[in-house]
Amino acid sequence: MRILDAALDRAWQRGWSQRPTLDPDELVHKAVQKAALPIDREENGWRERLALLCSDLESVADLTPLGRTIAHGQLVAALCNRIRFHALWRRHSEIAEQPITAPIIIVGQMRSGTTRMQRLLACDPRLTFTRFFESWNPLPRTIGRSWMDDRKLRGWLAMLSVRALNPAFDAIHPTSWNAADEEIGLQSVSIFGSAFEVQWRVPAYTAAVEADDGIATYAEFRRLLQTIAWLRRDDGTRPWILKVPQFSQDLAAVLHTFPDARLVCLSRDPQQVIASSASLVRNQMAIQSASVDPEWIGREWTRKVALRDGRTAIARAGSDVAQVDVAYADVERDWQGEMARVYGMLGMPLSSTALARMGDYAGKSRMGRHARHRYGAADFGLAPRVDELMGEDAGGPGRYLSTVQVHRGTAPAA
Repeated sequence: MRILDAALDRAWQRGWSQRPTLDPDELVHKAVQKAALPIDREENGWRERLALLCSDLESVADLTPLGRTIAHGQLVAALCNRIRFHALWRRHSEIAEQPITAPIIIVGQMRSGTTRMQRLLACDPRLTFTRFFESWNPLPRTIGRSWMDDRKLRGWLAMLSVRALNPAFDAIHPTSWNAADEEIGLQSVSIFGSAFEVQWRVPAYTAAVEADDGIATYAEFRRLLQTIAWLRRDDGTRPWILKVPQFSQDLAAVLHTFPDARLVCLSRDPQQVIASSASLVRNQMAIQSASVDPEWIGREWTRKVALRDGRTAIARAGSDVAQVDVAYADVERDWQGEMARVYGMLGMPLSSTALARMGDYAGKSRMGRHARHRYGAADFGLAPRVDELMGEDAGGPGRYLSTVQVHRGTAPAA
């Protein structure tokens, strides 16, 4: 990374390329030019969040040249997607009528087993889900005028880039361009959610997102999801599996947006969640920041986990939607039994087809290649524990030691 950072800096200094801007107005202007469409005037607070985010990126995040380049690219892409979505909605008002019926919403902290639950459920052909390429490249370049869906190619290229820049991330969150994945990319269209928080130290932006009631943003989230369904020509008969760890922070707004939802609520020992989350955040920040403070990360995610736990508890207590609790350790011990409990809540039989596919997924998860990502609670100023689970992401049996080891395979990480 040092060589790449030095090369970028030299290119900017010598005028070979332009230093990427992080000025919010200039980012919007560039996105408007790139999309060749006007920016929307609909307000859900995205402009204010963008301004705060850009200010934090300039004054707090201590970005490297690579980090600045990545931040610029991500924000321009998010704004371009925003512009193109709103233009599409103006042309096709019928998208607002696209059914999203009784979604299955997976609620849980980052690193609590939410991805594993999503991918087990995604084995059932009676359910549907968002794929990685749909989350991060939600609109094709041309709609209805091309034989090839370019989102798939862009998703595949994005995965190649991620693995080239950050090989360790493949151990932390194994995925592929076509895998069931979280809708975090859709939240980025609204300049909302934790995708930015896990990459950069952005305290003012974080505070603004936490203070937002989320109602307007999740109304837009629903419309974004409806657009993906409309592009698929989905008839709305298959329940959608939705999963973003941010849901645990905004569950009241999520339930307001999807009042017929069913909740699968994941839990895991908070200390294990905090240490694993801190490790993921450090991995992301180290790629893009010249200074990473592991102890600050530990404090911040201790606070975030407590905040999300509290908000989830309040929202669940005030709702009468169908819901079931699933513990991380119980899935480790008996995933078949836990999935039977989940299907009991859903009021669906656990078919032999779905069960066989889940078994195949679970078996591949246990037999995946091992890439070790070591960390310990003490790395982040947290009290070490002798019972931190090793092999957490392989879905296999754990060993109890003072450092945590993540295995890479087809197993989920979150």
